[in-house]
Amino acid sequence: MVKFLSNLVDPKLMEEVCLYENSTERDQMENLSELYAVINSLECLEKLFSKDFIPGKDYSRECKKLLGQFKVVLNTVRGTDVNEFVRKYRINCPAALERIKEDRPITVRDDLGTHSTTADVVSLFITIIDHIELGFHAMADLQPDLKELHESLNLFGLLKEEHEVKGKVKFWLRTLNAMAATQNVDETQVKQMSFDLNQALDNFKRFLKTLT
Repeated sequence: MVKFLSNLVDPKLMEEVCLYENSTERDQMENLSELYAVINSLECLEKLFSKDFIPGKDYSRECKKLLGQFKVVLNTVRGTDVNEFVRKYRINCPAALERIKEDRPITVRDDLGTHSTTADVVSLFITIIDHIELGFHAMADLQPDLKELHESLNLFGLLKEEHEVKGKVKFWLRTLNAMAATQNVDETQVKQMSFDLNQALDNFKRFLKTLT
């Protein structure tokens, strides 16, 4: 039976597939594999940090190391563009590409050297929502924390500028900025702001789940 089946199989299909034909092509293939591994490692590191699974100091050290390895490996891969590379090999790595684009850990900033973590963002959301529920409805009571939340979201590198979470926060920050410091948001605005920020917080948590 085995002999019968073997006669039906094209011998060419049984031949071992070789990914390279000479040492130059072999080196190129190995370099591509290393590039693939570095990009995936960087993506995993970004996700770990966004979920507070790794201390900032350790994250910065490993991120700098991976960015350095990326530059070295990319130089060894002739004629390769990183964006074309991830499309060709279907690598889902938006966080890694953002880090490569900025060429520094998210904990290192051009301005004050500040950074934002998941805990920072969630804590600010809860603080503002609690203030609203406790009756702090004056512009001066809400604007500082809302401004800090807006800045923290901007420093949260994994969240794109067009994401609806940022849109909700930006809308209410603009609304408060247009008011006098002693002016209160009216009852309708209070209800809408509370609804929008609770929804934004839920959407932010759902976004974090997509990173796992």
